[in-house]
Amino acid sequence: MDGLMQSRPLSVAHVVERAESMFGHKRIVSAGDETLTFRAWAGRVRRLVTALDSLEVPEGATVGTLAANHRRHLELYAAAPVSKRVLHTINTRLPAEHLEHVIADAGDDVVFVDRAHLAGVWAGVRHLGVRHWVVLPDGTTADLPQDPRISHYEDLLAVSAPRAGSFEDDFSRDDEDLAAGLCYTSGTTGPPKGVVYSHRSTLLHSMGTMLAGYIGLHERDVVLPIVPMFHANAWGLPYGALLAGADLVLPGRSSDPAHLLALMDSEQVTVAAAVPTVWTSLVPGLAGTGRGAVRLLLAGGSAVAPALSRAYEGAWGLPLTHSWGMTEVSPVGAVGGLRSEHDALDPVSREEALAAQGQPLPLVRVRVVDVESGAPQPWDGASAGELQVAGPWVASAYLHRATTESHTEDGWLRTGDIATLDASGTVRLVDRLKDLIKSGGEWISSAELESAIGSHPEVDEVAVVARPDPRWMERPVACVVRRAGSALTAEQVKSHIAPTVARWWVPDEVVFVDSLPKTGTGKLAKAEVRAALR
Repeated sequence: MDGLMQSRPLSVAHVVERAESMFGHKRIVSAGDETLTFRAWAGRVRRLVTALDSLEVPEGATVGTLAANHRRHLELYAAAPVSKRVLHTINTRLPAEHLEHVIADAGDDVVFVDRAHLAGVWAGVRHLGVRHWVVLPDGTTADLPQDPRISHYEDLLAVSAPRAGSFEDDFSRDDEDLAAGLCYTSGTTGPPKGVVYSHRSTLLHSMGTMLAGYIGLHERDVVLPIVPMFHANAWGLPYGALLAGADLVLPGRSSDPAHLLALMDSEQVTVAAAVPTVWTSLVPGLAGTGRGAVRLLLAGGSAVAPALSRAYEGAWGLPLTHSWGMTEVSPVGAVGGLRSEHDALDPVSREEALAAQGQPLPLVRVRVVDVESGAPQPWDGASAGELQVAGPWVASAYLHRATTESHTEDGWLRTGDIATLDASGTVRLVDRLKDLIKSGGEWISSAELESAIGSHPEVDEVAVVARPDPRWMERPVACVVRRAGSALTAEQVKSHIAPTVARWWVPDEVVFVDSLPKTGTGKLAKAEVRAALR
């Protein structure tokens, strides 16, 4: 017997229609720009759909964006997918060769670009087959190249009549598997790879951000995505906030700590999300500000040092909440935090529980397998292996690439993360597969060493990498950024971690550096660290 439910498409169009019809009074605060209601924003989305038609952008074509977190970028988040085009958010920090690669690989038909950014990238992209470059105003007066393909965003909207009718009624049941978005991986181990999100996966992931006990977005929230809108669609938070009816605060081009803290205070932000490097930059300003309305500080992209989380708990009474995900998982796969089973924990065990990446969201399946034999590992909180995931918002392939190395024979995504799972399914990352150090035939976790060293109060940042060794094959080297004014020594670092790690794990060398290189999404660029050591 078949079920007798209506077969309706799951699409981004539902997100936009719900925001317009049910939450039209809610706000989009765009730093350095005007504040719009959802209703006014949706009206501009309707004009933008007409503008895309006037540019003769075909259905199914990719619409690139090189833009900061602002309201016009959010208009593109809606207009491209609801008109059956594909939103391609491009990392504005990509090196020239990667920028050229992703635009060409995606086949962008039109690119919307912040004015301040266009001059810096034009020489490297003007030869590509992009038919239209549309300039987004950003408050700057940067000179623009002279090229007939360049037009102005507000000029296009001014002559475009609003698209009439219901957003959702334009979608049929078969359309939910159409591409809605395209994001590229960070490119830390080669050229960035394209991950194509469907309408179905995007809507399900948006609902996932609303689940209680995880991120739990709801109508009373004020959401600040500090994470860039090019970084896996700001972790899906803009779509989740629109679907929930939560106010959105977009920080614009500035990541200045004072600017971000002021926004959190003035707009009474309840949920903010950023990579650990950003949360680290805000620490000096915490003492001069209050927690305000904040209920959740979400961190992802790399592990959070225990000392960093303690700094927030000490100043605001609120630790950072870990999350785990990747571009291929739309990107949120698991969210940390304390559950009922942690209520009676002592302070040390509580901190250990907070340091885990958390339980997978419903619909996301996880497993760990031995890195050498491929055998499934037990959920005992100790047996480590490669983390593999499956689910309706997990990528089944990369754009223009085979899946032989990225997926298992039974279709699970190989994440490249080494993790354990406990009896409750809690994910605890041990390392990246490519960052494990094999010394004397035994594995050393660079991530666990980084956590141990990072717990020292005078350590700002740390990266542990392998250096070839004639006797042991590889030995760990720690590259440490000291807190300002610190005179921390290598011996003090080694003494600090000696009680908590195996003796043969202690790095032979501790190298002090002024800063550590980062990728365009704020992760440690360990390949550059290794190259510098060589």
